[in-house]
Amino acid sequence: MKQNITIALLSFIFLLTSCASIVSKSSYPISINSSPSESKITITNKKGVEIYRGSTPATLKLDAGNGYFSKAHYQVKFEKEGYATRNVPVNFKLDGWYIGNLVFGGFIGFLIVDPASGAMFKLDTEFLNETLEPVTANTSNEEVKLYNLEEIPEDWKKHLVQVSK
Repeated sequence: MKQNITIALLSFIFLLTSCASIVSKSSYPISINSSPSESKITITNKKGVEIYRGSTPATLKLDAGNGYFSKAHYQVKFEKEGYATRNVPVNFKLDGWYIGNLVFGGFIGFLIVDPASGAMFKLDTEFLNETLEPVTANTSNEEVKLYNLEEIPEDWKKHLVQVSK
């Protein structure tokens, strides 16, 4: 009788397990760096909500899921005065351990636990290292125009200086 209860309990636990939740995680660390360093970074989620503001180098954790059966997606915006702004996506992909639910019989994990916790997804990259390009400013909005002497307005002629004959 004791053996039957043990087997039933182990079977119940086995059916409730979810491979990705056990082997993987629902949030992942990411390291963000830039050249030049100390660039301002802003991270927004797929809804455009700012979730982090700081400067490089930075290490933080990002949630893998964005709701039931929905993976997270983030944008990292790099900014530094004198350099072009860069937007870099951070994506998540399906974790192979999630498919392990089918093999090991964890249908609860396959349909409920892993999709709800985000453990069915994993970070596509653990490091972002971006190089910002310097901006060459064109401060001159002036144009060079050539005029014939006959095209010059009368009030400009008083400022003309003869260079050669």
